Amino acid sequence: MARRRQPEEHENHERWLVSYADFITLLFAFFVVMYSISSINEGKYKVISQALIGVFNDPERSMKPIPIGDERPLSVKPAEPLIKDSEQVDAGLAQASSDPLKTITDDVRDAFGDLIKSDQMTVRGNELWVEIELNSSLLFGSGDAMPSDVAFNIIEKVARILKPFANPVHVEGFTDDLPIRTAQYPTNWELSSARAASIVRLLAMEGVNPARMASVGYGEFQPIAANDSAEGRARNRRVVLVISRNLEVRRSLTGTGSANATPDAAMKRAGTQTAPAAVAPTVGDNRVNSPSPTL
Repeated sequence: MARRRQPEEHENHERWLVSYADFITLLFAFFVVMYSISSINEGKYKVISQALIGVFNDPERSMKPIPIGDERPLSVKPAEPLIKDSEQVDAGLAQASSDPLKTITDDVRDAFGDLIKSDQMTVRGNELWVEIELNSSLLFGSGDAMPSDVAFNIIEKVARILKPFANPVHVEGFTDDLPIRTAQYPTNWELSSARAASIVRLLAMEGVNPARMASVGYGEFQPIAANDSAEGRARNRRVVLVISRNLEVRRSLTGTGSANATPDAAMKRAGTQTAPAAVAPTVGDNRVNSPSPTL
């Protein structure tokens, strides 16, 4: 009986497609990794690195167990430096007698003369507070609250100026009226608040006492220019640092709304008096300022 002949298997000439598809997939993954490496945000890595350095280099932090419940850390008053000669005494008396707001204003103008001339920073004030207004494009990317590398340098200089004084610092965030709708920032409220909080965090990282500071976001509802042009919208996207004479002044600003807090009303809350003739509204600003001759 004749054996049945096995049917011949046809050779698959398209097997090379499997290897080709694997190669294309690996090539795509390679370019994705290269792109992610090339777009590093140095600001994010600086925040992470400083946080890790603070954790691992501080023996009290690294060895102390995590508190549970309502346990509160004890506040230890730092030791006062010993005064050795009369020059240090004279320097201390001169600093105590000088006006902190005027000193802060002069130091900021000296440190950021180039930004002030280019209208990217504005410094103004009166006998109750000093305002340092910064354009958001200096500090953040579009629609983002992560500080840029330039923001780290600017806030580091500002922190060195503010650190020696005990004046309250009120950081305010503002945006234009273009809507934003992302998973992280559903509205301009969240974006402006996050930007103000980022500046507060940077100031605290540079040594400014966190108990002095507060952050608030106004969204697009406190414009200083019309939002019908790109230039006006750029002016409205800003961060303002308000350095107050004392805590009562800051409370008067936040309690009545900064748009309605005149120097006369704030001084009455702070327990001081001012002549009505000295109050001069600033055109196009959301706060009525009374420029002091000393600032």
